[in-house]
Amino acid sequence: MRLSSQTFTCFSPSSYPNMTSGSNSLMWFRKGLRIHDNPALEYAAKNSTHVYPLFVIDPHYMKPDPTAFSPGSNLAGLNRIRFLLESLVDLDSNLKKLGARLLVLHGEPGEVLIRCLKEWDIKRLCFEYDTDPYYQALDAKVQSYALESGIEIFSPVSHTLFNPADIIQKNGGTPPMNCLSFSKLAGEPHWLSSSLSTTPSVIPPVGDVGNCEISEVPTVKQLGYDDIQEDEPPVFKGGESEALRRLRESTKDKKWVATFEKPNTDPSAFIKPSTTMLSPYLKFGCLSSRYFYQCIKEIEKEFKNHTSPPVSLLGQLFWRDFFYTVGFGTPNFDRMRGNKICRQIPWNNDDELLAAWRDARTGFPWIDAIMVQLRKWGWIHHLARHSVACFLTRGDLFIHWEKGRDVFERLLVDSDWAINNGNWLWLSCSAFFYQYHRIYSPITFGKKYDPTGAYIRHFLPVLKDMPKEYIYEPWTAPLSVQTKAKCIIGKDYPKPVISHETASKECKRKMAEAYDLNKKQNGIVSDEDLQNLRTRVEDQSQATVPRRLKQKLI
Repeated sequence: MRLSSQTFTCFSPSSYPNMTSGSNSLMWFRKGLRIHDNPALEYAAKNSTHVYPLFVIDPHYMKPDPTAFSPGSNLAGLNRIRFLLESLVDLDSNLKKLGARLLVLHGEPGEVLIRCLKEWDIKRLCFEYDTDPYYQALDAKVQSYALESGIEIFSPVSHTLFNPADIIQKNGGTPPMNCLSFSKLAGEPHWLSSSLSTTPSVIPPVGDVGNCEISEVPTVKQLGYDDIQEDEPPVFKGGESEALRRLRESTKDKKWVATFEKPNTDPSAFIKPSTTMLSPYLKFGCLSSRYFYQCIKEIEKEFKNHTSPPVSLLGQLFWRDFFYTVGFGTPNFDRMRGNKICRQIPWNNDDELLAAWRDARTGFPWIDAIMVQLRKWGWIHHLARHSVACFLTRGDLFIHWEKGRDVFERLLVDSDWAINNGNWLWLSCSAFFYQYHRIYSPITFGKKYDPTGAYIRHFLPVLKDMPKEYIYEPWTAPLSVQTKAKCIIGKDYPKPVISHETASKECKRKMAEAYDLNKKQNGIVSDEDLQNLRTRVEDQSQATVPRRLKQKLI
């Protein structure tokens, strides 16, 4: 991890350094797939003769993987790949309106970029700074070549509200470990008093591309994906144009924006979801979080009694930056072992139960409906994420949070390295949140929002005729009721894979043992310590639970 202030330098348009006039600039798009509030693009266009806007299609990210549990590549589900391609098409269209176009190349991004720097005689390389470990390593390779070749580099922080390195420095060299501390350290963004750049009036044209094989943005079919028949159209359409349209729609009701409270939103709302659903656009940078922040601040000025972070809409952007900062400042943030902020817990390794959870076969309709929505939409409400993550980890199945993280990483359109890992650490009570006895019930939690089970009936049509008295616990329905509902439990819909009452007690006991060990060892738990604890809690489980908790899966 590098905390070099030079790497993070972000200039306002009026304070850009002097540049050689008439040079070729390369604008390397990764995230930040937008024209508005894009300081790297604005800088690339300033005083350049030619600008080469480039996106590299990485086969490792895009190539179909027939062995994966859902359509997509080895790293991403098809929903996210489709969203990215749509975003690139929109970016190309918006660039053409300014006299430029998007250049698409295929290959390993670092190798492709270095070849382009040579081929196009680039004097200035511009790209948005990225804190993800993958881009940290990739950027180090590219920057090393560029600096050796005398190429100017401009890599501003514009994906987040704040510079993570600044926050870490203010906190004495370590990231703050709760959002309140983060907010106090961060204060107001320094750029808030000045207007953000919106859209350049013109971008210099692309120059000679030499022998580089430029292509159009490919379709999913051109990437090798078969036509997949879907029973409903995709919920999200990628691109900056759609992001700004949705932003306008979301902020049209100013009172709703000013009084927004995230904990009071409804995880079962699917006809008209209860949040902005802008997260995919923030993830890919189709929407600037800084522009979003400014829009909210303007609306809040009109309301004396608006809500405040952490529950307000602004608060959601602070949470985002908080996880980015902690992820950037914590080595091995994406794993349990070697992660100094993560409790060491002897999670179970049960592929059968993991697959049942992943494939919506747990026998708990609230959990299964959420997992169906996740697979179809590529998005679920944050409280729905809480429910299924708690169920998989500390609530019922006691399976490693890294396993659930990997499923979310694949299926979520808005999957974001820092936020996804941060939320799984939180929801498994491995870091940030430690009240492991507070469990989201897979039976009663959904009832609070949707007592008739409309959400379940929509995403699990096999249960559409089940009476509301049994919709959350269909295994308790008499056989005559199941027959009338045309859904026999154990045949048409699975029996519960565990007894929630028994399993949750077991999980609490195991968590208590793990917490005691972590406290005793001051967080330094060896592999041997962890294995000994695993053996002990498993022996205790066999002694206290004479019958096997796990039911036969169908």
